[in-house]
Amino acid sequence: MKQVATPWKKKKEENQLAVLRMEIDYELAVLFEAIQESDKEKMKKSKSKLEQLRKEMLSLGV
Repeated sequence: MKQVATPWKKKKEENQLAVLRMEIDYELAVLFEAIQESDKEKMKKSKSKLEQLRKEMLSLGV
């Protein structure tokens, strides 16, 4: 049973990582837009979200 669970767990982690990377890419685009617009509040929110995503990525061991 352990042999079956290990590949499944690895695949799940790979999927989580892919989704996390897409979220980071999107949030970087939001931050870029905020910088272009000089929207300080939007920049602050985006940076906060990016920091949260960074912590999630580190928790996955990347």
